[in-house]
Amino acid sequence: MSIRIIEMPHLGESVTEASIAVWLVAEGDKIEKYDPIAEAVSDKVTTEIPSNYSGIVKEFLIEVDTDVPIGTPIVKIETEEDGEDETVEVSADSEDVQEEKSEEFINHINKEIDKEAEEQPQERETKSDAKQSSEPKESSEKSSARYSPAVVRIAQERDIDLKQVEGTGKHGRITRKDVENFDVSSQSQPRAEKAPEQTESHTQSEQKPKSESRPSSPVSHTSAGDEIVPADGIRKAIAKKMVQSTTEIPHAWLMVEADVTNIVKLREKTKEQFKKQEGISLSFFPFFVKAVVQALKKHPIINTSWDNGNIVYHKDINMSIAVATDEHLFVPVIHNADHYSLSGLSKEISRLAGLARDGKLSSSDISGGTMTVNNTGSFGSVQSMGIINHPQAAILQVESINKRFLPTEDGGFKTADMVNLCLSIDHRIIDGLQAGRFLQDVKENLSKFTDESNLY
Repeated sequence: MSIRIIEMPHLGESVTEASIAVWLVAEGDKIEKYDPIAEAVSDKVTTEIPSNYSGIVKEFLIEVDTDVPIGTPIVKIETEEDGEDETVEVSADSEDVQEEKSEEFINHINKEIDKEAEEQPQERETKSDAKQSSEPKESSEKSSARYSPAVVRIAQERDIDLKQVEGTGKHGRITRKDVENFDVSSQSQPRAEKAPEQTESHTQSEQKPKSESRPSSPVSHTSAGDEIVPADGIRKAIAKKMVQSTTEIPHAWLMVEADVTNIVKLREKTKEQFKKQEGISLSFFPFFVKAVVQALKKHPIINTSWDNGNIVYHKDINMSIAVATDEHLFVPVIHNADHYSLSGLSKEISRLAGLARDGKLSSSDISGGTMTVNNTGSFGSVQSMGIINHPQAAILQVESINKRFLPTEDGGFKTADMVNLCLSIDHRIIDGLQAGRFLQDVKENLSKFTDESNLY
Protein backbone atom coordinates (compact mmCIF):
# COMPACT_ATOMS: atom_id res chain seq x y z
CA MET A 1 0.00 0.00 0.00
CA SER A 2 1.21 3.51 -0.74
CA ILE A 3 -0.09 7.07 -0.80
CA ARG A 4 -0.22 8.91 -4.12
CA ILE A 5 -0.87 12.61 -4.67
CA ILE A 6 -3.03 14.04 -7.46
CA GLU A 7 -2.22 17.64 -8.43
CA MET A 8 -4.31 20.34 -10.07
CA PRO A 9 -3.77 19.42 -13.75
CA HIS A 10 -2.79 21.68 -16.64
CA LEU A 11 -6.11 23.03 -17.96
CA GLY A 12 -5.02 25.20 -20.87
CA GLU A 13 -2.17 27.19 -22.35
CA SER A 14 -2.88 30.42 -20.49
CA VAL A 15 -4.48 28.93 -17.35
CA THR A 16 -2.28 29.47 -14.30
CA GLU A 17 -4.74 28.73 -11.50
CA ALA A 18 -8.05 27.02 -10.89
CA SER A 19 -10.42 26.01 -8.11
CA ILE A 20 -12.43 22.90 -7.28
CA ALA A 21 -16.09 23.61 -7.96
CA VAL A 22 -17.33 20.32 -6.52
CA TRP A 23 -15.86 17.01 -5.38
CA LEU A 24 -17.47 14.11 -7.23
CA VAL A 25 -16.24 11.60 -4.62
CA ALA A 26 -16.05 11.56 -0.84
CA GLU A 27 -13.18 10.67 1.47
CA GLY A 28 -13.18 6.90 1.88
CA ASP A 29 -14.66 6.18 -1.56
CA LYS A 30 -13.07 3.45 -3.66
CA ILE A 31 -12.26 4.65 -7.16
CA GLU A 32 -10.78 3.27 -10.36
CA LYS A 33 -8.16 4.86 -12.57
CA TYR A 34 -9.65 7.54 -14.85
CA ASP A 35 -12.80 7.90 -12.72
CA PRO A 36 -13.79 11.59 -12.44
CA ILE A 37 -13.04 12.83 -8.93
CA ALA A 38 -13.75 16.56 -9.15
CA GLU A 39 -14.82 19.43 -11.36
CA ALA A 40 -12.40 22.34 -11.65
CA VAL A 41 -13.30 25.88 -12.70
CA SER A 42 -10.81 28.13 -14.51
CA ASP A 43 -11.60 31.25 -16.53
CA LYS A 44 -15.31 30.36 -16.67
CA VAL A 45 -14.73 26.82 -17.97
CA THR A 46 -15.66 23.72 -15.97
CA THR A 47 -13.45 20.64 -16.49
CA GLU A 48 -13.69 17.16 -14.98
CA ILE A 49 -10.49 15.92 -13.29
CA PRO A 50 -9.90 12.16 -13.63
CA SER A 51 -7.99 10.05 -11.12
CA ASN A 52 -4.49 8.96 -12.06
CA TYR A 53 -4.75 5.91 -9.79
CA SER A 54 -7.05 3.17 -8.55
CA GLY A 55 -7.53 3.10 -4.80
CA ILE A 56 -9.25 4.82 -1.88
CA VAL A 57 -9.71 8.57 -1.48
CA LYS A 58 -7.85 9.39 1.74
CA GLU A 59 -7.87 13.18 2.10
CA PHE A 60 -8.84 16.34 0.25
CA LEU A 61 -5.98 18.84 0.38
CA ILE A 62 -7.75 22.03 -0.75
CA GLU A 63 -11.10 23.64 -0.04
CA VAL A 64 -13.90 24.00 -2.57
CA ASP A 65 -13.96 27.35 -4.45
CA THR A 66 -10.39 28.26 -3.41
CA ASP A 67 -8.07 29.30 -6.25
CA VAL A 68 -4.74 27.45 -6.31
CA PRO A 69 -1.88 27.46 -8.84
CA ILE A 70 -1.69 24.69 -11.42
CA GLY A 71 0.33 21.80 -9.99
CA THR A 72 -0.93 22.24 -6.42
CA PRO A 73 -1.63 18.90 -4.62
CA ILE A 74 -5.40 18.51 -4.30
CA VAL A 75 -6.09 14.98 -3.01
CA LYS A 76 -4.39 11.92 -1.52
CA ILE A 77 -5.16 8.45 -2.90
CA GLU A 78 -4.27 5.21 -1.10
CA THR A 79 -3.28 2.63 -3.71
CA GLU A 80 -2.26 -1.03 -3.60
CA GLU A 81 1.00 -0.23 -5.35
CA ASP A 82 4.23 -0.85 -3.46
CA GLY A 83 6.61 2.03 -2.94
CA GLU A 84 7.31 5.04 -0.79
CA ASP A 85 4.46 7.35 0.08
CA GLU A 86 4.28 10.67 -1.72
CA THR A 87 4.08 13.48 0.80
CA VAL A 88 3.06 17.10 0.76
CA GLU A 89 5.50 19.20 2.73
CA VAL A 90 3.99 22.42 3.96
CA SER A 91 6.17 24.97 5.70
CA ALA A 92 5.93 28.66 6.30
CA ASP A 93 8.53 29.29 3.60
CA SER A 94 6.77 27.13 1.01
CA GLU A 95 3.46 28.83 1.72
CA ASP A 96 5.05 32.22 1.18
CA VAL A 97 6.59 31.11 -2.09
CA GLN A 98 3.27 29.65 -3.28
CA GLU A 99 1.45 32.87 -2.45
CA GLU A 100 4.05 34.95 -4.27
CA LYS A 101 3.78 32.71 -7.35
CA SER A 102 0.01 32.91 -7.28
CA GLU A 103 0.15 36.71 -7.22
CA GLU A 104 2.65 36.73 -10.07
CA PHE A 105 0.45 34.37 -12.14
CA ILE A 106 -2.55 36.71 -12.01
CA ASN A 107 -0.54 39.86 -12.67
CA HIS A 108 -0.78 41.31 -9.15
CA ILE A 109 -4.57 40.97 -8.92
CA ASN A 110 -6.14 42.85 -6.05
CA LYS A 111 -4.65 41.31 -2.90
CA GLU A 112 -7.70 41.90 -0.77
CA ILE A 113 -9.88 39.89 -3.16
CA ASP A 114 -7.47 36.96 -3.11
CA LYS A 115 -7.29 37.09 0.68
CA GLU A 116 -11.09 37.12 0.96
CA ALA A 117 -11.37 34.16 -1.42
CA GLU A 118 -8.78 32.12 0.50
CA GLU A 119 -10.06 32.95 4.00
CA GLN A 120 -13.79 32.57 3.33
CA PRO A 121 -14.36 29.80 0.78
CA GLN A 122 -18.04 29.07 0.37
CA GLU A 123 -19.67 25.74 -0.25
CA ARG A 124 -21.89 25.52 -3.28
CA GLU A 125 -25.51 24.99 -2.32
CA THR A 126 -28.54 24.52 -4.52
CA LYS A 127 -32.20 24.84 -3.70
CA SER A 128 -32.50 21.09 -3.96
CA ASP A 129 -29.68 20.68 -1.42
CA ALA A 130 -31.39 23.06 1.00
CA LYS A 131 -34.68 21.25 0.68
CA GLN A 132 -33.06 17.86 1.13
CA SER A 133 -31.27 18.90 4.32
CA SER A 134 -34.61 19.86 5.88
CA GLU A 135 -36.12 16.43 5.24
CA PRO A 136 -34.50 13.96 7.68
CA LYS A 137 -36.55 11.01 6.41
CA GLU A 138 -34.66 10.97 3.11
CA SER A 139 -31.52 8.90 2.69
CA SER A 140 -28.14 10.36 3.63
CA GLU A 141 -27.01 10.02 0.02
CA LYS A 142 -29.83 12.26 -1.16
CA SER A 143 -29.46 14.82 1.61
CA SER A 144 -25.74 15.26 0.97
CA ALA A 145 -26.06 15.41 -2.83
CA ARG A 146 -23.65 17.73 -4.63
CA TYR A 147 -24.12 18.77 -8.23
CA SER A 148 -21.74 20.17 -10.80
CA PRO A 149 -22.25 23.75 -12.09
CA ALA A 150 -23.29 22.45 -15.51
CA VAL A 151 -25.93 20.16 -13.98
CA VAL A 152 -27.31 22.96 -11.78
CA ARG A 153 -27.42 25.41 -14.71
CA ILE A 154 -29.29 23.04 -17.00
CA ALA A 155 -31.69 22.06 -14.21
CA GLN A 156 -32.50 25.71 -13.52
CA GLU A 157 -32.98 26.51 -17.21
CA ARG A 158 -35.36 23.54 -17.73
CA ASP A 159 -36.99 23.78 -14.28
CA ILE A 160 -35.97 20.25 -13.36
CA ASP A 161 -36.20 18.89 -9.81
CA LEU A 162 -32.85 17.12 -9.45
CA LYS A 163 -34.29 14.79 -6.79
CA GLN A 164 -36.35 13.16 -9.52
CA VAL A 165 -33.39 12.58 -11.86
CA GLU A 166 -31.75 9.16 -11.71
CA GLY A 167 -27.97 9.48 -11.86
CA THR A 168 -25.88 7.15 -14.01
CA GLY A 169 -22.50 8.34 -12.74
CA LYS A 170 -20.37 6.80 -10.00
CA HIS A 171 -22.32 6.29 -6.75
CA GLY A 172 -25.45 7.49 -8.53
CA ARG A 173 -23.98 10.90 -9.37
CA ILE A 174 -26.15 12.95 -11.72
CA THR A 175 -24.25 13.84 -14.90
CA ARG A 176 -24.87 16.49 -17.54
CA LYS A 177 -26.28 13.82 -19.89
CA ASP A 178 -28.72 12.65 -17.21
CA VAL A 179 -30.20 16.15 -16.97
CA GLU A 180 -30.14 16.78 -20.72
CA ASN A 181 -31.96 13.50 -21.38
CA PHE A 182 -34.47 13.91 -18.54
CA ASP A 183 -38.11 14.13 -19.61
CA VAL A 184 -39.44 17.24 -17.84
CA SER A 185 -43.03 16.16 -18.41
CA SER A 186 -42.40 13.03 -16.33
CA GLN A 187 -41.87 15.00 -13.12
CA SER A 188 -44.38 13.96 -10.48
CA GLN A 189 -45.03 17.54 -9.41
CA PRO A 190 -43.67 21.02 -10.07
CA ARG A 191 -40.61 22.11 -8.14
CA ALA A 192 -41.81 23.66 -4.89
CA GLU A 193 -40.31 26.97 -3.82
CA LYS A 194 -39.49 27.44 -0.19
CA ALA A 195 -41.39 29.96 1.86
CA PRO A 196 -39.47 33.09 2.82
CA GLU A 197 -39.54 32.11 6.48
CA GLN A 198 -37.99 28.72 5.70
CA THR A 199 -35.30 30.24 3.51
CA GLU A 200 -34.40 32.81 6.14
CA SER A 201 -34.32 30.21 8.90
CA HIS A 202 -32.15 27.83 6.91
CA THR A 203 -29.75 30.61 5.91
CA GLN A 204 -29.36 31.70 9.51
CA SER A 205 -28.77 28.14 10.72
CA GLU A 206 -26.15 27.55 8.03
CA GLN A 207 -24.33 30.79 8.75
CA LYS A 208 -24.38 30.60 12.53
CA PRO A 209 -21.46 28.18 13.02
CA LYS A 210 -19.41 30.10 10.46
CA SER A 211 -19.90 33.38 12.30
CA GLU A 212 -18.76 31.75 15.52
CA SER A 213 -15.55 30.42 13.97
CA ARG A 214 -14.37 33.69 12.38
CA PRO A 215 -15.29 37.39 12.29
CA SER A 216 -18.09 38.20 9.86
CA SER A 217 -17.21 40.34 6.85
CA PRO A 218 -19.27 43.39 5.84
CA VAL A 219 -22.41 42.40 3.94
CA SER A 220 -25.16 44.33 2.21
CA HIS A 221 -28.35 45.08 4.11
CA THR A 222 -30.84 42.22 4.14
CA SER A 223 -34.41 42.06 5.31
CA ALA A 224 -36.95 39.35 6.03
CA GLY A 225 -37.65 37.23 3.00
CA ASP A 226 -34.33 37.93 1.26
CA GLU A 227 -32.57 34.86 -0.10
CA ILE A 228 -28.79 34.52 0.10
CA VAL A 229 -27.39 32.28 -2.64
CA PRO A 230 -23.64 31.53 -2.80
CA ALA A 231 -22.21 32.43 -6.20
CA ASP A 232 -21.12 29.46 -8.29
CA GLY A 233 -17.58 29.04 -9.56
CA ILE A 234 -18.22 30.62 -12.96
CA ARG A 235 -19.89 33.68 -11.43
CA LYS A 236 -16.95 34.07 -9.06
CA ALA A 237 -14.53 33.87 -11.99
CA ILE A 238 -16.51 36.60 -13.79
CA ALA A 239 -16.53 38.77 -10.66
CA LYS A 240 -12.82 38.34 -10.13
CA LYS A 241 -12.05 39.22 -13.76
CA MET A 242 -14.24 42.31 -13.71
CA VAL A 243 -12.75 43.64 -10.47
CA GLN A 244 -9.25 42.95 -11.80
CA SER A 245 -10.01 44.91 -14.96
CA THR A 246 -11.56 47.94 -13.28
CA THR A 247 -8.86 47.96 -10.59
CA GLU A 248 -5.83 47.67 -12.88
CA ILE A 249 -6.94 49.30 -16.14
CA PRO A 250 -7.65 53.07 -16.35
CA HIS A 251 -10.64 53.04 -18.69
CA ALA A 252 -11.38 55.80 -21.21
CA TRP A 253 -14.46 55.78 -23.42
CA LEU A 254 -15.61 57.31 -26.70
CA MET A 255 -18.44 56.78 -29.16
CA VAL A 256 -19.11 57.39 -32.85
CA GLU A 257 -22.19 56.72 -34.95
CA ALA A 258 -22.06 54.94 -38.29
CA ASP A 259 -24.43 54.73 -41.23
CA VAL A 260 -24.91 51.02 -42.01
CA THR A 261 -27.82 51.32 -44.44
CA ASN A 262 -25.73 49.46 -47.01
CA ILE A 263 -25.28 46.48 -44.67
CA VAL A 264 -29.00 46.36 -43.83
CA LYS A 265 -29.83 46.25 -47.55
CA LEU A 266 -27.14 43.65 -48.33
CA ARG A 267 -28.27 41.36 -45.54
CA GLU A 268 -31.93 41.67 -46.52
CA LYS A 269 -31.01 40.80 -50.10
CA THR A 270 -28.83 37.77 -49.32
CA LYS A 271 -30.04 36.29 -46.00
CA GLU A 272 -32.38 33.66 -47.48
CA GLN A 273 -29.85 32.37 -50.00
CA PHE A 274 -27.12 32.47 -47.35
CA LYS A 275 -29.25 30.35 -44.99
CA LYS A 276 -29.88 27.75 -47.71
CA GLN A 277 -26.25 27.64 -48.80
CA GLU A 278 -24.44 27.84 -45.44
CA GLY A 279 -27.00 26.34 -43.08
CA ILE A 280 -26.88 29.26 -40.63
CA SER A 281 -28.56 32.64 -40.41
CA LEU A 282 -26.71 35.75 -41.57
CA SER A 283 -26.70 38.28 -38.72
CA PHE A 284 -25.31 41.80 -38.59
CA PHE A 285 -22.61 40.95 -36.05
CA PRO A 286 -20.07 39.32 -38.44
CA PHE A 287 -19.99 42.53 -40.51
CA PHE A 288 -18.83 44.48 -37.46
CA VAL A 289 -16.29 41.85 -36.44
CA LYS A 290 -14.85 41.88 -39.97
CA ALA A 291 -14.66 45.68 -40.01
CA VAL A 292 -12.84 45.70 -36.65
CA VAL A 293 -10.37 43.01 -37.76
CA GLN A 294 -9.54 45.03 -40.88
CA ALA A 295 -9.04 48.19 -38.80
CA LEU A 296 -6.72 46.38 -36.38
CA LYS A 297 -4.38 45.67 -39.28
CA LYS A 298 -3.96 49.42 -39.75
CA HIS A 299 -3.94 50.27 -36.02
CA PRO A 300 -1.83 47.63 -34.20
CA ILE A 301 -1.76 49.81 -31.05
CA ILE A 302 -5.33 48.62 -30.35
CA ASN A 303 -4.25 44.96 -30.52
CA THR A 304 -1.96 45.21 -27.48
CA SER A 305 -1.62 44.46 -23.77
CA TRP A 306 0.10 46.18 -20.85
CA ASP A 307 2.74 44.02 -19.14
CA ASN A 308 4.61 45.51 -16.16
CA GLY A 309 5.67 48.72 -17.89
CA ASN A 310 5.91 47.15 -21.35
CA ILE A 311 3.47 47.25 -24.27
CA VAL A 312 2.99 43.87 -25.94
CA TYR A 313 2.04 44.12 -29.62
CA HIS A 314 0.23 40.90 -30.52
CA LYS A 315 1.11 39.41 -33.88
CA ASP A 316 -2.11 37.39 -34.11
CA ILE A 317 -5.55 38.98 -34.21
CA ASN A 318 -7.62 36.80 -31.88
CA MET A 319 -11.08 38.31 -31.59
CA SER A 320 -13.02 37.70 -28.37
CA ILE A 321 -16.80 37.79 -28.73
CA ALA A 322 -19.14 38.16 -25.77
CA VAL A 323 -21.87 35.50 -25.47
CA ALA A 324 -24.48 35.85 -22.74
CA THR A 325 -26.61 33.07 -21.26
CA ASP A 326 -29.38 33.41 -18.69
CA GLU A 327 -26.87 32.96 -15.86
CA HIS A 328 -23.39 33.84 -17.12
CA LEU A 329 -21.28 35.75 -19.63
CA PHE A 330 -18.70 33.89 -21.72
CA VAL A 331 -16.07 35.35 -24.03
CA PRO A 332 -14.93 32.71 -26.56
CA VAL A 333 -12.17 33.57 -29.02
CA ILE A 334 -11.96 33.51 -32.82
CA HIS A 335 -8.27 32.72 -33.28
CA ASN A 336 -6.57 34.34 -36.28
CA ALA A 337 -9.76 36.18 -37.14
CA ASP A 338 -8.04 37.94 -40.04
CA HIS A 339 -7.87 34.58 -41.86
CA TYR A 340 -11.67 34.34 -42.11
CA SER A 341 -14.02 35.66 -44.77
CA LEU A 342 -17.28 37.23 -43.66
CA SER A 343 -18.99 33.90 -44.26
CA GLY A 344 -16.30 32.10 -42.27
CA LEU A 345 -16.72 34.52 -39.36
CA SER A 346 -20.47 33.86 -39.38
CA LYS A 347 -19.89 30.12 -39.04
CA GLU A 348 -17.26 30.48 -36.30
CA ILE A 349 -19.38 32.92 -34.31
CA SER A 350 -22.34 30.53 -34.56
CA ARG A 351 -20.19 27.57 -33.49
CA LEU A 352 -18.67 29.31 -30.47
CA ALA A 353 -21.99 30.80 -29.36
CA GLY A 354 -23.55 27.33 -29.47
CA LEU A 355 -20.76 25.84 -27.36
CA ALA A 356 -21.09 28.67 -24.83
CA ARG A 357 -24.85 28.25 -24.45
CA ASP A 358 -24.48 24.48 -24.09
CA GLY A 359 -21.72 24.86 -21.49
CA LYS A 360 -19.23 22.97 -23.65
CA LEU A 361 -16.48 25.55 -24.18
CA SER A 362 -12.95 24.26 -23.67
CA SER A 363 -10.03 26.24 -22.22
CA SER A 364 -8.59 26.73 -25.70
CA ASP A 365 -11.92 28.21 -26.85
CA ILE A 366 -11.64 31.11 -24.39
CA SER A 367 -7.88 31.74 -24.26
CA GLY A 368 -5.59 34.03 -26.21
CA GLY A 369 -8.01 36.85 -27.08
CA THR A 370 -6.40 40.18 -28.03
CA MET A 371 -9.51 42.41 -28.37
CA THR A 372 -13.23 42.00 -27.66
CA VAL A 373 -16.34 42.90 -29.67
CA ASN A 374 -19.64 42.80 -27.80
CA ASN A 375 -23.02 42.69 -29.55
CA THR A 376 -24.94 44.74 -26.96
CA GLY A 377 -27.41 45.81 -29.65
CA SER A 378 -28.90 42.31 -29.64
CA PHE A 379 -30.91 43.21 -26.53
CA GLY A 380 -31.81 46.76 -27.60
CA SER A 381 -29.00 48.79 -26.06
CA VAL A 382 -28.19 52.09 -27.78
CA GLN A 383 -25.23 53.19 -25.66
CA SER A 384 -22.99 51.41 -23.14
CA MET A 385 -19.57 51.47 -21.53
CA GLY A 386 -17.89 48.07 -21.73
CA ILE A 387 -15.41 46.77 -19.16
CA ILE A 388 -12.21 45.72 -20.91
CA ASN A 389 -11.45 41.99 -20.86
CA HIS A 390 -8.13 41.95 -18.95
CA PRO A 391 -5.32 41.92 -20.15
CA GLN A 392 -6.64 43.29 -23.46
CA ALA A 393 -6.50 47.00 -24.26
CA ALA A 394 -9.93 47.60 -25.84
CA ILE A 395 -13.51 46.42 -26.14
CA LEU A 396 -16.03 47.63 -28.75
CA GLN A 397 -19.75 47.65 -27.96
CA VAL A 398 -21.91 47.36 -31.09
CA GLU A 399 -25.28 48.88 -30.25
CA SER A 400 -28.69 48.36 -31.87
CA ILE A 401 -29.38 49.60 -35.40
CA ASN A 402 -32.11 52.26 -35.57
CA LYS A 403 -33.59 54.33 -38.38
CA ARG A 404 -33.00 58.09 -38.27
CA PHE A 405 -33.56 61.11 -40.48
CA LEU A 406 -30.30 62.57 -41.78
CA PRO A 407 -29.77 65.81 -43.72
CA THR A 408 -28.64 65.49 -47.34
CA GLU A 409 -26.31 67.72 -49.33
CA ASP A 410 -29.20 69.23 -51.31
CA GLY A 411 -30.87 70.46 -48.12
CA GLY A 412 -33.35 67.63 -47.82
CA PHE A 413 -33.56 64.58 -45.55
CA LYS A 414 -33.13 60.85 -45.97
CA THR A 415 -33.86 57.80 -43.82
CA ALA A 416 -30.72 55.94 -42.72
CA ASP A 417 -29.93 52.89 -40.57
CA MET A 418 -27.59 54.18 -37.87
CA VAL A 419 -25.61 52.43 -35.15
CA ASN A 420 -23.53 53.65 -32.20
CA LEU A 421 -20.06 52.16 -31.77
CA CYS A 422 -18.84 52.54 -28.17
CA LEU A 423 -15.15 51.90 -27.52
CA SER A 424 -13.51 51.43 -24.11
CA ILE A 425 -9.71 51.70 -24.11
CA ASP A 426 -6.79 51.17 -21.74
CA HIS A 427 -5.55 54.75 -21.35
CA ARG A 428 -2.09 53.51 -20.30
CA ILE A 429 -1.59 52.39 -23.90
CA ILE A 430 -4.12 54.12 -26.14
CA ASP A 431 -4.89 57.84 -26.37
CA GLY A 432 -8.06 59.46 -27.66
CA LEU A 433 -6.55 60.40 -31.02
CA GLN A 434 -5.49 56.82 -31.74
CA ALA A 435 -8.87 55.48 -30.65
CA GLY A 436 -10.72 58.03 -32.76
CA ARG A 437 -8.75 57.18 -35.89
CA PHE A 438 -9.39 53.49 -35.27
CA LEU A 439 -13.14 54.07 -35.04
CA GLN A 440 -13.13 56.17 -38.21
CA ASP A 441 -11.53 53.28 -40.08
CA VAL A 442 -14.09 50.85 -38.64
CA LYS A 443 -16.82 53.16 -40.01
CA GLU A 444 -15.14 53.30 -43.39
CA ASN A 445 -14.80 49.51 -43.51
CA LEU A 446 -18.50 49.12 -42.70
CA SER A 447 -19.44 51.38 -45.60
CA LYS A 448 -17.65 49.09 -48.08
CA PHE A 449 -19.98 46.10 -47.60
CA THR A 450 -22.23 46.68 -50.60
CA ASP A 451 -22.07 43.57 -52.75
CA GLU A 452 -22.80 39.86 -52.30
CA SER A 453 -19.18 39.12 -53.21
CA ASN A 454 -18.12 40.76 -49.92
CA LEU A 455 -19.52 37.73 -48.07
CA TYR A 456 -16.88 35.32 -49.43
